[in-house]
Amino acid sequence: MNTKYFSVFAIILSFTFQKTFAQLSKEEIISESKKELRASLLTFQDYLSIPNNGKVPADIEANLNWCQNAFQSRGFETRILKSNQVPHLFVFGKTDPQKKTVLVYMQVDGQPVDSSAWEQESPYIPALKMKEGDGWEEINWNFIQGPIDPEWKVFARSASDSKGPTMAFLSALDILQKKGISPAVNLKFILDFQEEMSSPELAKVVSDNKKLFEADGILIMDGTRHFSNLPNLAFGARGIATITLKVFGAKNNLHSGQYGNFAPNPVFTASRLLSAMKDETGKVLIPGFYDGVNFSESDLKAMAAVPESLEQIQDELGIAKAEKVGNSYQEAMQFPSLNIRGMRAAWVGDEVRTIIPSEAIIEIDMRTVKETPAERQIELVREFIVGQGFHIVSGEPTDEDRKAYSKIISFDYRIGSEPFRAEMESSFGNWLEKGMSVVFGDNYIKTRLTGGSQPMAPFINILGVPAVSVRIPNPDNSIHGPNENIRIGNYLEGIQTCLGILTQAFE
Repeated sequence: MNTKYFSVFAIILSFTFQKTFAQLSKEEIISESKKELRASLLTFQDYLSIPNNGKVPADIEANLNWCQNAFQSRGFETRILKSNQVPHLFVFGKTDPQKKTVLVYMQVDGQPVDSSAWEQESPYIPALKMKEGDGWEEINWNFIQGPIDPEWKVFARSASDSKGPTMAFLSALDILQKKGISPAVNLKFILDFQEEMSSPELAKVVSDNKKLFEADGILIMDGTRHFSNLPNLAFGARGIATITLKVFGAKNNLHSGQYGNFAPNPVFTASRLLSAMKDETGKVLIPGFYDGVNFSESDLKAMAAVPESLEQIQDELGIAKAEKVGNSYQEAMQFPSLNIRGMRAAWVGDEVRTIIPSEAIIEIDMRTVKETPAERQIELVREFIVGQGFHIVSGEPTDEDRKAYSKIISFDYRIGSEPFRAEMESSFGNWLEKGMSVVFGDNYIKTRLTGGSQPMAPFINILGVPAVSVRIPNPDNSIHGPNENIRIGNYLEGIQTCLGILTQAFE
């Protein structure tokens, strides 16, 4: 054979073999993920045992060290990027110029915990549990040495949000490494240790290290699945802004017998203000609150394609009827929202006392969409409050304020993550869909926008690339609350999802 032709033939054969070898069939993905599951769960148990409150520097440091070791042991290089002394972990591997590059976002921190509210020894001692009647019974971790029931759950802080998705991705990398397969894309990672605080330093980290983060798409390993618990790609998320209102009454708490019918109670004042913000159907009455939100025919079609029953969702939540913002659950998630996330005045329960409180505090969170930026929504709320006859003060009212105004309120706000939304039809989206299809066929869903918030705007605005989240945890995961959990069947499907995606050519 001519040497020249033989060399060309060898190159073509080599390329074809590598491309075929890099792909796994559905059967291989399922088989390999089940073989890896036991070892993966044990590593997951270790990861969950590390407290991860983003406000505690020692927690950040401990998780940072664990994550560095986890990636370095898998052949990746790591770099700590700091802003205002807050560390972020950047991870990168070898680069093949023939491949596209994907930046993977992973959240490490979790919400603070009230250990007394958990039905186990500690939120940081992961508990393996099986369904028993209407509750969950803890079982020994040794049970995973035998057949593993996909209906079992792992209970721990951040089991679902979001150490579970991170561990699923790492387990997929372990499987590929054992089989001698390189991912079909170049991988970079950014690990966020203060996501639950709205990632206050992330934008500066991205801005200062733009070259490091260059990628063709951002894969978000965070977020809960749709109510159907079907494998889920989410193409956007709402933003968040918070407002703290303090309605003032008398200078001090007063005896309700001596001053009832004389001194105004700020709780009633606050209640009238809040009731004016929303009607009985749940629609916000603040003028202009929904302005700019419109849907195209393709948007409506995409939302209608998501399999969901309004009655089933209501039954699951334990409510008689849903609010009337949008014509479906999917539509409701496309609008900005206004929520009272907490209220406080005086005391209740065993500590209740007969007083007229001196103040009532209201904590509000607003979810925003691209058409309703946080700055605009905050100003609309402020204008509405003034229109209700309130005098706004900064801090405590002065004696002069108290003499001049009968309705006094303080107004503080904070803007967190910005909203984002990626095109549902794109080369990046198509790559992710190919990976989902290999494992699940048509049995997965795409959602236009999720109700929660994720700190992706800095990447999108600065890098100009789309971001899409892979949803793994079960919808009944008690996210942010006591007894947070992840279903083992979802965890296993998460590993399979990552394997399907990482073995598909991104063109």
